[in-house]
Amino acid sequence: MARVIFWDVDTQYDFMHADGKLYVPEAERIIANLQRLTDYAHRHGIRVLASADDHVMGDPEISDKPDWQRTFPAHCMRGTPGQQKIPETALRDPLVIEPTRIDAKALADRLRGHQGDVLFHKHRFDVFTNENVSTVLDVLAPDDIVLYGVATDVCDKAAVEGLLERRPHTRLFVVTDAVKGIDKDVSEQLLKDWGDEGVRLVKTKEVVEEGLVEDLARAGA
Repeated sequence: MARVIFWDVDTQYDFMHADGKLYVPEAERIIANLQRLTDYAHRHGIRVLASADDHVMGDPEISDKPDWQRTFPAHCMRGTPGQQKIPETALRDPLVIEPTRIDAKALADRLRGHQGDVLFHKHRFDVFTNENVSTVLDVLAPDDIVLYGVATDVCDKAAVEGLLERRPHTRLFVVTDAVKGIDKDVSEQLLKDWGDEGVRLVKTKEVVEEGLVEDLARAGA
């Protein structure tokens, strides 16, 4: 159904700004590129699938003694400004999909009748803990996914590895100047490892100025 989709990982205030509750170091530096990618998608009719943490106290991920692997301090709490996406990556008429499983046929019908973007809420860092993500991917059946956002070594990692496992025949692109990680060394190694696994590592300029998406469209024609 969809030739190319863009995949926006957790570009929320609490991650993206220094006064956020779980700031990803230097995340502000990629905001301009995030906006360029979002604007490009909307100008060219490309659907954006985005994830967003949506926490309440009591979620297993939230802890006052975090291990920084599976648990983290309170962040992106429901109803707070920090949970909101930054304006530079605002979605177009998003269909919000909660983590609780929805009947696959009913969700497919909703998705086919919806022309806007999609927002997956999640209570854990792994987007695939939202039980409806796989259904959406099956319906859209993208040939190519262009991924960006934060954090490289946490939520990006879960998304990339989940996509590689679940959609091995979909080409996956990671926009390296539109991602940031918590641990710089770990994040750099992850990018290298993903490249070795077949993920295409690209720059924002290649996507929005140099015709990457147009080339993909021609290749699939």
